[in-house]
Amino acid sequence: MAKTLKKWQGWLLFGGSMIVVFMLGMLVSSLMERRAEVASVFNNKRTVFEDSIVAQNEKFKADYPREYETWAMTEDTSFESKYNGSEEVDVLEQRPEMVVLWAGYAFSRHYNTPRGHKHALEDMRKILRTGNPGIDGDGDMQPATCWTCKGPDVPRMMRELSDSKSVFDPANFYAKKWSELGAEEVNTIGCSDCHDATTMDLRPARPALYEAFARRGLDVKAQTHQEMRSLVCAQCHVEYYFIKPDDPNNPGKANYLVFPHDKGLTCEAAEEYYDSIGFYDYIHPLSKTPILKAQHPGYEMSQHGIHAQRGVSCADCHMPYKQEGGVKFSDHQIMSPLAKIDRTCQICHRQDAEVLRQNVYDRQDKCTEIRNRAEQELARAHFEAKYIIDQGATEEEMRPIQALLRKSQWRWDYAIASHGATFHAPQEVIRLLSHSVDYAQQARLLIARVAAKYGHTGEIPVPDYSTKAKAQQAIGLDMQKLNEKKQKFLDQIVPKWIDEAKKNGKLIEI
Repeated sequence: MAKTLKKWQGWLLFGGSMIVVFMLGMLVSSLMERRAEVASVFNNKRTVFEDSIVAQNEKFKADYPREYETWAMTEDTSFESKYNGSEEVDVLEQRPEMVVLWAGYAFSRHYNTPRGHKHALEDMRKILRTGNPGIDGDGDMQPATCWTCKGPDVPRMMRELSDSKSVFDPANFYAKKWSELGAEEVNTIGCSDCHDATTMDLRPARPALYEAFARRGLDVKAQTHQEMRSLVCAQCHVEYYFIKPDDPNNPGKANYLVFPHDKGLTCEAAEEYYDSIGFYDYIHPLSKTPILKAQHPGYEMSQHGIHAQRGVSCADCHMPYKQEGGVKFSDHQIMSPLAKIDRTCQICHRQDAEVLRQNVYDRQDKCTEIRNRAEQELARAHFEAKYIIDQGATEEEMRPIQALLRKSQWRWDYAIASHGATFHAPQEVIRLLSHSVDYAQQARLLIARVAAKYGHTGEIPVPDYSTKAKAQQAIGLDMQKLNEKKQKFLDQIVPKWIDEAKKNGKLIEI
């Protein structure tokens, strides 16, 4: 016969049951409130956009305050890191060899570490790599293509300038001069660069990405949501080139933007593509080498790393999720994952934050060590090549040397131009930089043989390029004149662009 519960045991069971019921009720109530909060975000929009492209980022603030507020924080430059913090750093001041490597190209004038997206337009206007049209008779150095990744006014203008309203054709946009669109390109990187304003679905806004995928038999629109969380970044953080205006194989496509992915996403595949079309970015004035200038192949390099290979997207680390009430959203303060280790690295890795940070620094240190060697070898090689050219070296004698220098510099530039590659794919960076050193040393050996043929033995003399100023003087740059013209441009032309944009309603004053 079963024993009956004692009176106090019955009350204890009853009380416990009531507590469980109460807690379940609180949980259900909380879930309902959170669902209602989430639903209110999507069902009670203050602004309904009929156009998929809305350039003014401020128009999204009322309906997406959390995303907007965190996006606005990309203006903050206070984050410090051993490498690539948020503060602007003069890389040429730190690495004067790079002035020599980029001699003959505008990067030898000015090259800083990147700041947050809020600064994209400001930094582009002030950099010495863009022209100063209207100042002291200067013409325009760059095509409008250079605006392509600087904000949502770009897809808007591409559509407005298209010959066909049914087909999004950016050719007319690319064909214009940079300064012609100065009063149109006024809203910095923001919402419509990555989202369809009518649905807020993720979608890249740059035609070049869709075109590159199509040439490989792929469809951007068919990619998964997780893949799209990287592709909206890949439309800009990518290697590219402009079709040259005099290219006989591409009439009517002057300065058309192309991603060289046809043969694959490796450094060597891009090199093979460029070699097949006889492309070069500039002729180096010292060594007379046709140089390939890497842009910022962040997407390509990331694909060689363990995180991308395990399905981690760019946004997982650079835009970690945040929770406020019932709303989970992506933090739009896009920056180094090291600034928010608790919401980036530690989502998957259980080590202490400082251990994880040091792991990253260790990889970056190793890559930097071999990078230093590559830059030293290449800089000397260019000056030594100039020496033997001045001594009478023939084109036939220079051809194998220039081929080696082109290979060396392409691998160095491809590895370092992608700012996060030393973390994304450190093994690939070290592979490319080690090959760069090897090719540069081979070039220097050939130079020494040619120099001996013309009567010179021993170390070839080179000018002092130990500082940025000395290096720029050694390659013939008049930096005082360049800086004076740029300042006039910033004082006289840019304010006119901004005033015109405000009058036309293209730019909203805060």
